[in-house]
Amino acid sequence: MASNSLPENSVHALEKLRGLLSSDGLPADGKLPTERALSETFGVSRRAIRRALEVLEAEGRVWRRQGSGTYAGQRPNGWSEHVSSLVAGTDLMEVMEVRLRIEPQLAQLAAMRAKPADIDRMYELTKKITASDDADSRELWDGALHRLIAESAGNQFFLTIFDVINHVRQDEAWQTIRELARSTNKTRPVSYAQHIAIIDAIAARNPMKAGEAMREHLLMLQESLTRITSLDAQYAKESPAGEAG
Repeated sequence: MASNSLPENSVHALEKLRGLLSSDGLPADGKLPTERALSETFGVSRRAIRRALEVLEAEGRVWRRQGSGTYAGQRPNGWSEHVSSLVAGTDLMEVMEVRLRIEPQLAQLAAMRAKPADIDRMYELTKKITASDDADSRELWDGALHRLIAESAGNQFFLTIFDVINHVRQDEAWQTIRELARSTNKTRPVSYAQHIAIIDAIAARNPMKAGEAMREHLLMLQESLTRITSLDAQYAKESPAGEAG
């Protein structure tokens, strides 16, 4: 093992650092104390600390940010931060425009490539959506169904694009307005029937029908979202200035 080749004090430093990483003693962002502070705490040289951190970094236990410090865990790829900033500058209608062009294609590919076990799971997820009695649970299972369809398409690049779009589902505002669209327009029974139609077409290995069923489902959601956002805008316009909504 790499630790056996380290000088004795470096081995000691490595043991102490492993203990620190396994404890609850780190802040929420996972940032470790400075090399100087670790050196003083563990009674070893800074060189020993540095060597031990090199081992932990090679193992993927820590990562370093230039000018900031050392953090527990694997180095983030920066993609999540990029996606979050992208989502922040995107409205719901833009998201729906992209979904309408991506997800019907994914449904078509799923009709050609989905495994029987995947299809069975799709039906199960549809039942879970219907059985859910709160918005958070419905959103969870609905997102799981759409992602399973995307995953069943068997195209990793398409799946990556889908995951960027699906990231919006984690936003509280998105979940709230989707639930309003469902409840106000009584679309839940229709949505259930549309989900079944999509899965039936995938099970029948009918790509064109699967794509069209997905498109019809997303168009209904887009129409509902448009109606809700229009009503919100009209209400805001008609409400007296400064009145709480």
